[in-house]
Amino acid sequence: MKDILFSEYERTFKRKKTIISLLFYFFLLLFECFFLFLMDGISFYNAQHSVQLNSINTAPFFLRELGLFINFILIPMFVVDSFNGEYTSGALRLVLIRPQKRFDIFLAKWIVQASLFLVIIIFTWVIATIFGFSFMPHTSETTFYQTNSMTTFHGLLYTIKFYGIAYCIILAIIGISCFMSIIMTNSILAFIGTVAILIGGVYISDQLSYFLTVSDSIFAALGNADSYGFYLSLFLLLIISHIMSIGLWNRKQWMG
Repeated sequence: MKDILFSEYERTFKRKKTIISLLFYFFLLLFECFFLFLMDGISFYNAQHSVQLNSINTAPFFLRELGLFINFILIPMFVVDSFNGEYTSGALRLVLIRPQKRFDIFLAKWIVQASLFLVIIIFTWVIATIFGFSFMPHTSETTFYQTNSMTTFHGLLYTIKFYGIAYCIILAIIGISCFMSIIMTNSILAFIGTVAILIGGVYISDQLSYFLTVSDSIFAALGNADSYGFYLSLFLLLIISHIMSIGLWNRKQWMG
């Protein structure tokens, strides 16, 4: 398993698309810093509620725009490249002809994608937190959407919880993208299919609005004690998408 995992990391970071996309994301992260500074630290919980940013509450607002790029561009691109692109190019056949369990190969690909986006989300939180404490007005207490006043410590815990939920959403989208990559025979169709499901989910149920409005949905969930539907839909999506992906992966005739 260790060798399979190392090989998958190597293949992932040898793709120019991966490096270019990560550099572009870093540029967008810097631009987000500049944008919030240019806006005099004004952002929005949702369309009806604006907020003055400060040293404690800034970090979550970085995902208002960056979350869309992660969900609709980075995740489908990276996951489709890993699960479908190698099949299209023929590289997956060279992996599967070796005496290795299919589930181990799937798990290695999933771990690489999950760990890659874990690094991205942690890096974003760190940069956003540093930016908040360095460039936003300093305060010892703050509030978030529909919350009581929080100290610096509790505010940091809130932002960590916020980014943790955002990461769970990322894992759910990885599951969806895995599923589409396995059932589609073309990388472009798999990418389009993933995006179509994300957009369609918003119209199917309001509970899935976190695909499109990441920060708004998380703020609402954290500020509302009656948010069981949000967490239940996310949990079920995580479980079902991955179970279906694993089942299809083990049954599909990849060597055809």
